[in-house]
Amino acid sequence: MRPDIATQVDSTFWMITGTSIVLLLIITVAMLYFLYKYSSKRNPVPEAIEGNTTLEIVWTVIPVILVMIMFFISWAGFRNMRDVPKDAMVVKVTGQMWKWSFEYDNKKKSDTLILPLNRDVKFEIGSVDVNHSFYLPHFRVKEDAIPGRTNYFWIRTNEEGRFYAACAEYCGLNHWNMYAPLVVVPEGEFLVWKNTFPADTTKTAAADTLKKSPAGNDTLKTTAQDTTKAAGQKTDTAKTVKDTSAIKK
Repeated sequence: MRPDIATQVDSTFWMITGTSIVLLLIITVAMLYFLYKYSSKRNPVPEAIEGNTTLEIVWTVIPVILVMIMFFISWAGFRNMRDVPKDAMVVKVTGQMWKWSFEYDNKKKSDTLILPLNRDVKFEIGSVDVNHSFYLPHFRVKEDAIPGRTNYFWIRTNEEGRFYAACAEYCGLNHWNMYAPLVVVPEGEFLVWKNTFPADTTKTAAADTLKKSPAGNDTLKTTAQDTTKAAGQKTDTAKTVKDTSAIKK
C-alpha cells in the first residue's frame, strides 16, 4: 500500500526542520567558540589564519548531500500526489471570487465538499475568473486553480470528521473569507446525500443537515420543509403583488 500523502509531507517537514535546527546549533556553537578563542584579550596581536582544504571540502560536500536528500524525499511525496489511483472518485473543483463549488460524477453540485470515508478522491481544479489555490490543510495538499487550465491532486479520506478547504492565493477583496466546509462521512451517508437530494445544493447547508441522521431521514425532512417554506414565501409574494395591483386600480 502506498504511503499517505499527509504522512509524507509531515515527515519531510520535520526532517527539514530538524536538519535546520542541528545546523543552527553547530554554527552558533562554532561562532561562540571563535568569539571566545580569538577575542582581543586572548589575541592582542592579530594573526593570519590560512585556509584549510579539508574543512572547505567537508562544508561543501555535507550541505550538498543534505540538499539532495531533501530533494528526493520531497520528490517522492510530489510523485505520490500526482500518481492518482485508477479507481479514485473524481470531484470537479471550481474557484471563483470568492467561493469554492464542487461537482460530482452524477452532475450533483454543492458548495460543501462532502466525501465518503476510506475512498481515494481525485480533484480536478479550475477557476472561472482569477488565480486561486485550492488548499486542504488537514490533508497537506494544495494546487493552483488557473482559468483555462485543469490542475489536479488526490487524497485518501482515512478519517471521519469536519475539516475545511481554503484559498492559499491572494485573489482579491474577500480572499480572507474564501473557505468551504469539508465533511468526511461513512459511505452510506454519502450515497444518500449524493443520490437522493436535489442535483444543486449550493444554497443549502448540506453537511449540517446530513449529520443529523445516518439514514438521511432528518435531511430529507429538512429539505422538504425548506422547499415548502420557499413555496409558501412565493405564494405570499404573489398575493402581495396582486393586492398592490388591485389598490392601484
